[in-house]
Amino acid sequence: MADRLSPQQRHHCMSNINSSSTKPEMKLRKELWKQGFRYRINDKRLPGSPDIVLPKYRSVVFIHGCFWHGHKDCPRYVVPKTNTEFWVNKVARNQKRDEEKWRQLEAKGWSVIIVWECELEKKNLASTISRVKDEIEENGKEHQWRKEERRQIRQQHLLERREQKMRQKQLLSEIKRNNG
Repeated sequence: MADRLSPQQRHHCMSNINSSSTKPEMKLRKELWKQGFRYRINDKRLPGSPDIVLPKYRSVVFIHGCFWHGHKDCPRYVVPKTNTEFWVNKVARNQKRDEEKWRQLEAKGWSVIIVWECELEKKNLASTISRVKDEIEENGKEHQWRKEERRQIRQQHLLERREQKMRQKQLLSEIKRNNG
């Protein structure tokens, strides 16, 4: 049937597909909430409007549909036999856009975590939650470490400026004494 649709009809069908609060997203969000993680969803201020944003851990999570994002070697990603070129190009564009958004986020200091739809199936759920939890916590530790490092550098600069001002004052008072 899809091969009999005009491009406008196909676009209309595809535009009806929900892009947020999908079942896989809800499943992961529910599990993360149970684990004590607090987050924002689909924050439009960030590139790609990540599905889950954990500011405290400087982490974002994208939950990707295996078909729409071309999950390699996954049984859920099968290129349709009809209109193959369209679908291959569509998935390739999605993958390219994903990578651009990840680079933009990482350039802003965010850690990106990808969770595939198939990883949220019942048989994989526990191990996926464990992996995501570990990644979030590790990202949080790294973020805190970088934050502390920046604080120490600022503190060191402040100390150096104070010492420099003290030396300047001493030098000025010495010059005044010698000229006085």
